[in-house]
Amino acid sequence: MRLPRDLSGNEVAKLLGRHYGYRVARTKGSHMMLTLTVAGNRHTVTVPRHRNVHIGTLDAIVTSVATFLNLSKREVLETLFD
Repeated sequence: MRLPRDLSGNEVAKLLGRHYGYRVARTKGSHMMLTLTVAGNRHTVTVPRHRNVHIGTLDAIVTSVATFLNLSKREVLETLFD
């Protein structure tokens, strides 16, 4: 599955919150820090608040989420973007 090319940082944050429970912990400048705590383990993802998130940045975010949740990257992509 291909990554979408036209997502803003705010849209990425909303998708992560809706599907996996990530919350905006803080905002500093043009970046948001999203956190998720599972079984006492905290995971933090930094999402840029840009109009269009670069494809490499989006790929790194998806990979980080998949690794933390012990899911395949494909599963995360299908959940977020289908």
